[in-house]
Amino acid sequence: MAISTTALHPQFRPPLRAPGRHRLLPHSSYSSFARARPRTTIRASAASASAPAQREAVAGLPWGCEIESLESAALLERWLIDSGLPEQRLAIQRVDVGERGLVALKNIRKGEKLLFVPPSLVITADSEWSRPEVGEVMKRNAVPDWPLIATYLISEASLEGSSRWSSYIAALPRQPYSLLYWTRAELDTYLVASPIRERAIQRITDVIGTYNDLRDRIFSKHSDLFPEEVYNIETFLWSFGILFSRLVRLPSMDGRVALVPWADMLNHSPEVETFLDFDKSSQGIVFTTDRSYQPGEQVFISYGKKSSGELLLSYGFIPKEGTNPNDSVELLVALDKSDKCYKEKLQALKRNGLSASESFPLRVTGWPVELMVYAFLVVSPPDMSQRFEEMAVAASNKNSTKPGFNYPELEEQALQFILDCCESNISKYSKYLEGGNGSPQVSINAKQANRTLLLKQLAKDLCISERRILYRTQYILRRRLRNMRGGELRALSLFNGLRKLFK
Repeated sequence: MAISTTALHPQFRPPLRAPGRHRLLPHSSYSSFARARPRTTIRASAASASAPAQREAVAGLPWGCEIESLESAALLERWLIDSGLPEQRLAIQRVDVGERGLVALKNIRKGEKLLFVPPSLVITADSEWSRPEVGEVMKRNAVPDWPLIATYLISEASLEGSSRWSSYIAALPRQPYSLLYWTRAELDTYLVASPIRERAIQRITDVIGTYNDLRDRIFSKHSDLFPEEVYNIETFLWSFGILFSRLVRLPSMDGRVALVPWADMLNHSPEVETFLDFDKSSQGIVFTTDRSYQPGEQVFISYGKKSSGELLLSYGFIPKEGTNPNDSVELLVALDKSDKCYKEKLQALKRNGLSASESFPLRVTGWPVELMVYAFLVVSPPDMSQRFEEMAVAASNKNSTKPGFNYPELEEQALQFILDCCESNISKYSKYLEGGNGSPQVSINAKQANRTLLLKQLAKDLCISERRILYRTQYILRRRLRNMRGGELRALSLFNGLRKLFK
């Protein structure tokens, strides 16, 4: 949960490319950015009517490149090799999956280690600042790693050619298509049916809150070191967008977060599980292939077991429909305020960290036991009030033993409740998909028109993917309810037959 504070949260850890076994904590498990204080004003709010102008400003940043630029990528490769990157078996090319990617130059076997990026070419919270006085102020104020690296990136970018990272920064996208760069009007129009819209709005709000906090605590007190024309909300949206899409956590370096030039040109595939890490024997950042590659074939890593919505949120792309085995959609369920036991149920939920409405992930393979238990609580009658607490505990996932909670007398009602929620969500997706996917009212030039077409297609692909999961869940629920009710009818028919026989 985001907090209102004058200090940056010490455990600032938004989602990033997954290390280790490629598992990310749930979104709610990450400590959030410090939220903006109401009295604070900024030049442009990502959630305000002036957001389109803000996005134009981001697009007009003096650094970075167009997302598909190969020229800047080639210059980056040349600089990296001159700076100590070993000879590579991969090359940057324009690819089908992603705008740019790393492609095999030779046959690559399964189990080979690739890249070997030396630590001297990696950006971390300990990297040397080209302007040491700026870095000293940031570290003196104990700024956590994420906002520290975001500020470092802006500081180095503002120096342009005089920064040692100029070739890397020039190869970074000026405006990726992650949801951080969508205007509020675009989010409200294109993602009206998807739960990922709220996640995107919260992320933008959190970035603005973090910027406001840095500005009030540090930048305004050292305006000679942090001029507003360089350190502003537009540049922070850019730098945080880079971090969300490129920062990795390296397990073998005590979980340190880092930007790894060259390695961050690798694209994601849900079909692989390999990840970046520090290799102590070679003293470089590597990954180990978990499949073979032919010359000219794009090489992939995993960004973690993410849903299509999460991939759009941070990276700006949607996998082809049906290709993401980790796909899911959040289903919002809520207590009925007209329930006679509403207050008692709500109190039980609050005691266990839950609220009157909660979201649970639906997957093609099914739904979590916590959703079923929450549904049991929603439909339970007053004479089961003594069970409310155990239901709330199970729904909150606090019970580590995870016993098979089951209330046979409530199962049909609980399944019907979940089905009703699914069908309500399906109708929202269908209304959007069949309604022409309208466009926000803004002036359109050729570049904006191309952007609008792309965003509409991304939103459409996401909605189709999420609705597909809801349809699958609907089918399973209907079948189970039909079987249950069919069994009841057969039992009733048998009972009536026996009663007639005995009469």
